[in-house]
Amino acid sequence: MGAVQQKLPSADRIRIAARELFATNGFHQTSMAELAAAADMSVGLIYRSFKSKADIIEAIVRADFDEKLLEIGALRQQLADGELTVLETFRQLFLQVMDEGDEALSFDILAEGFRNERVGQTIGEMCERFRGYLREFARAANARLDGEDLEGATELLLGCLFGLGHRSISRPNLDSAHIAEQSARMIVAAFRDM
Repeated sequence: MGAVQQKLPSADRIRIAARELFATNGFHQTSMAELAAAADMSVGLIYRSFKSKADIIEAIVRADFDEKLLEIGALRQQLADGELTVLETFRQLFLQVMDEGDEALSFDILAEGFRNERVGQTIGEMCERFRGYLREFARAANARLDGEDLEGATELLLGCLFGLGHRSISRPNLDSAHIAEQSARMIVAAFRDM
């Protein structure tokens, strides 16, 4: 563990180490002993910070969503300031989710969300926060979107983001930049036509 990580609070050190181990080895395949070694602390100290591995997953979900919300908030501000067009905003949004590179961890977390109700609720709460931004982006493409049409547009965007964020397993024919461009043009055209 690097000197910078040594200075982090225990919970952050555990979360960072767990994120790396879970992404590499899988959630269920990572033992607490391995996690303790990676975080450079005792198993007992891990249990003082987190009651279970599910609690660690929740911490990862919250931290990842908080980071993603900062990124999407910056896009929203650039759109509001006229620095980005609606098309450019969607292109950047799609690129952000495709370039994360943690698909295996994401699948593991989603699977745990189905197995563990509390983890599932946390994912749902985070997605609801995310939907607020997506509603704004949909309305930027078509100010007339309202009610069920707005909710449908929001769910379509959320589904696109989930799908694009997990696309490498399908061995795509286009690179991220092309897919982001094509997807952004299609979404904006579809929303404007509603």
